[in-house]
Amino acid sequence: MTDFNSKVGAASSGSSLLVVQVCLVASLGGVLFGFDTAVISGTIGMVETQFGLDKVEVGWFGSAALIGAIIGSLISGVLGDRYGRRYILLVSAVLFFLSALGSTLPSSFSALIIARLVGGLGIGIASVLAPLYISEFSPAKIRGRLVALYQLSIVIGILLAYFSNWAVLGLVQMDSIGLEGMETLNKIMVSETWRAMFGTEMLPALLFFLLLWTIPESPRWLIKEGKDKKAMAILERINGRRSLPVEFNTIVESLSQKGGLLKELTQPGFKRALIAGLGLSIFGQFTGVNIIVYYGPDILSDAGINFDGALKFQVAIGFINLVFTALALWKIDSWGRRPLLIWGMSSVCTSLIVIGVLFSLPSIPSIWVVAMLCIYMASLAFSINAVIWVLLGELYPTQIRGRAMSLVTFANWGANFGTAFLFPWLVSVIGMDSSFFLFAVFCFLATIFFHQMIPETKGRTLEEIEEYWRDHDAQDAEP
Repeated sequence: MTDFNSKVGAASSGSSLLVVQVCLVASLGGVLFGFDTAVISGTIGMVETQFGLDKVEVGWFGSAALIGAIIGSLISGVLGDRYGRRYILLVSAVLFFLSALGSTLPSSFSALIIARLVGGLGIGIASVLAPLYISEFSPAKIRGRLVALYQLSIVIGILLAYFSNWAVLGLVQMDSIGLEGMETLNKIMVSETWRAMFGTEMLPALLFFLLLWTIPESPRWLIKEGKDKKAMAILERINGRRSLPVEFNTIVESLSQKGGLLKELTQPGFKRALIAGLGLSIFGQFTGVNIIVYYGPDILSDAGINFDGALKFQVAIGFINLVFTALALWKIDSWGRRPLLIWGMSSVCTSLIVIGVLFSLPSIPSIWVVAMLCIYMASLAFSINAVIWVLLGELYPTQIRGRAMSLVTFANWGANFGTAFLFPWLVSVIGMDSSFFLFAVFCFLATIFFHQMIPETKGRTLEEIEEYWRDHDAQDAEP
């Protein structure tokens, strides 16, 4: 390692400009994450009809990208630790673009599935490395808000996808496109509108790719790789010359204590952190949140709302998701992670029970279903949806953070795939009402787990959180 005194910059105080730039660009990975997962909601009915799919095939179409996400999340940590966070995020941007293009032009259902799998790889990579990258740049006192910016960007991506689907459908219904005689474009925009819905993702994917070239590599990763001069130059821009020695030496000391092996997570000091991260990831999907994202129009149709109306209401639900995610981002560093997580999950559980009751009535009051879905989404946005990516970026030591994030995000996407794939079949077997009751049971168990296992991390440096786990497991090991 380079001696710190061999490199001292001229600035005495840092600038937040670089941090803001890095976080905004990296959070675009979240926009693409949200857009790619949500855009499918407007296409399911059309694709089902065009290719004559049964309910299992519908579930496969709705969840195919999640297989790619599982693979992407599993390999992204190793790749990010080896080649750097920024470089692998560039790869994810390319995958998003190729997926959007491939989903616009497939000649068969199999080709469409392959394109969705490619997009899933991009989702999995971005879901691990974007929040990790942001957390490694962020000062402790505002890290929660900056990492929560990633969740806000996911919500923005979801809302953009909902609005894009509605807008594309609206253009077709107004018959104002004027593509007569242009066979390919007419097929994409009019006769098979789902193709245009997928194709709109190419624009944000290209923007993400270009902007990633404007930001630097993570200073913690650079130090781990022995590139101290580059790391110190970046740290000085963030923290200033006065804070640079403490920040640099703290990171170096933290890295010197770790062997970098994933198996360390099962050793005293990090076993509890592993359990906490896995619980967050798995229970986060068993809230049913992505069922609303993927199958929202179908759920609203079951409540008696036509397809065009369902798309409009889904835009409204997406807007509420955005507003309450922004509120959580504002309060996460003052109120803390635990209160948002625990009290918010209690509200999620209650709203799921009410939705289940509404679907069990002989005559379903559709406006009440929409209202409760809005309350449900607001509760999720203000609690686990905002908190999960913050906590997952904070729980693990620098030396193995990439691999650890891969493991828990792999669990997240595995649970996501399970719920998305099985939901159409589950509803056909036990009904919509019982499905919501089942999700409510999972949310109740999740609330108890979070109360017992998740610590408060606001205001702590990543190295202080690491020491907390060591001390906590040491106390548990005492006779």
